[in-house]
Amino acid sequence: MNRGQYEIALEKLKRAVNADPAYAPAHTVLAVLYEQIREPELAEEHYRNALRIAPENGDVNNNFGVFLCQSGRTDDARAYFEKATNDPFYRTPAVAFANAGSCELQAGNLDKAENFLRQSLEYDAEFADALLAITRVSLLKGEHFRARAFLQRYEAAGSISADSLGLGYRIESGLNNTGAAEEYKDQLLFRFPNSEAATAIKSESP
Repeated sequence: MNRGQYEIALEKLKRAVNADPAYAPAHTVLAVLYEQIREPELAEEHYRNALRIAPENGDVNNNFGVFLCQSGRTDDARAYFEKATNDPFYRTPAVAFANAGSCELQAGNLDKAENFLRQSLEYDAEFADALLAITRVSLLKGEHFRARAFLQRYEAAGSISADSLGLGYRIESGLNNTGAAEEYKDQLLFRFPNSEAATAIKSESP
């Protein structure tokens, strides 16, 4: 599947499920594959099969939460993210909290998003996904100095992306720091000229 050989992956995963219908990881990976090939109904069916087999499993609940969020079902997704973080054997609660926060952000629920993202950072203070998402939340709430602080933590962890440069540009522009804003803009247009962030900034230029 990672190589893009979806037909071969599908055949092997179907064989795995047929060999052991109660093997939750096979259902989960099959669900991910069906997402990849745009078969959402079959993806949901196998996610639910995995949950029937392992209803408390953090990985399964987190993955299904992401699927529901991408389908626009934020309230349903929230319940599964919370179940994931309640699994005492789940190794990456920071990921589930960050996914929950990003889902709430996507739905425009900024306070809920911030709450989940802060919990993610309590588990992993340098988790790039959570830092970038909470930077965006802070900016949308008009808290430019706080947004800058979170972005600086993201950058200090050695991360850089089109989104981070775009956020940096908007934060510094909001603080009327023209020089710093232009530096972010120049880096964005040089490093990621075809990104959505670059396209958005270019469309705003006179």
